[in-house]
Amino acid sequence: MDEAQGKSVLEQIKEHTVIVADTGDFDSIRQYEPRDATTNPSLILKAAKQAEYSELVEDVVNKAKQEGVTQVDEVMDRLLVRFGVSILEIVPGRVSTEVDARLSFDCKGSLAKARSLIERYEQLGFSRDRVLIKLATTWEGVEVSRELEKEGIHCNMTLLFSIVQAIACAEAGSQLISPFVGRILDWYKQNTGEDFEGANDPGVKSVTEIYNYYKKFGYKTEVMGASFRNTGEIKELVGCDLLTISPNLLQEMKEDHSSLELKLSSAKSHESDLTKIEIDESAFRFRMNEDEMATTKLAEGIRKFSADVCSLENMLGQMLSS
Repeated sequence: MDEAQGKSVLEQIKEHTVIVADTGDFDSIRQYEPRDATTNPSLILKAAKQAEYSELVEDVVNKAKQEGVTQVDEVMDRLLVRFGVSILEIVPGRVSTEVDARLSFDCKGSLAKARSLIERYEQLGFSRDRVLIKLATTWEGVEVSRELEKEGIHCNMTLLFSIVQAIACAEAGSQLISPFVGRILDWYKQNTGEDFEGANDPGVKSVTEIYNYYKKFGYKTEVMGASFRNTGEIKELVGCDLLTISPNLLQEMKEDHSSLELKLSSAKSHESDLTKIEIDESAFRFRMNEDEMATTKLAEGIRKFSADVCSLENMLGQMLSS
């Protein structure tokens, strides 16, 4: 890309990669014009505490009160879908809505919650094709995805830190995976005392390997790099199917007019020396057990999302009883 053409880094990336807004903030989504948007309990909790969304939250709670609803989890689901619908009215593509992280090891509970969320969207006039159900990439999450995809309910597999998790999702037919670039980097920095940048970033290496594996072996599952710590990581993944990016990094790239080159492509992936790996439940569990980083970050992510779900429930519970 010739710098003289004056295109921003964000504009250049959009020529090769679908940009997704990693936020629950409607104004940010309007500003950066992504195709899709992703949410999670942490982002919804953050948005729900902001003054500009107080009216939306209060409206959901007050309507529930009027209908005699007393269960906090019912109000929580209404709020998640309300945020999702508001986002779908802005973006042309899809929104991701997360299943309660406390169900990460519960197939039956996750299936019921996912179907319920999709039903709520459909009752409000939004087809299941515009909603991605987010699931933690435990073995149970993979199996839930396998079942939901058969029903035309598409899944975004989150808290993904390893090629093992990625292969399991691809074999299950998951629509999309979200490998967490920045959290992988965090672990290696903390455990080695070293700093990493550019193509040497372990998070970038992980997504590159997963992308090349998928394209080389013909998997249809989309790869969406997530959880970025800096724009350098994003620039190393130009060409990835999708990248979900926070508003502060979107703004930085909007103001940056340096030249970019394509890093990932289907053609390049076929030149990689990757070999096919067979993954079943026992192989998944053993390989995850051998991967300290992936095991640690998966467990940590589930705990964090679960804590934020509890905080959101407490907030809604107080509003319901007031």
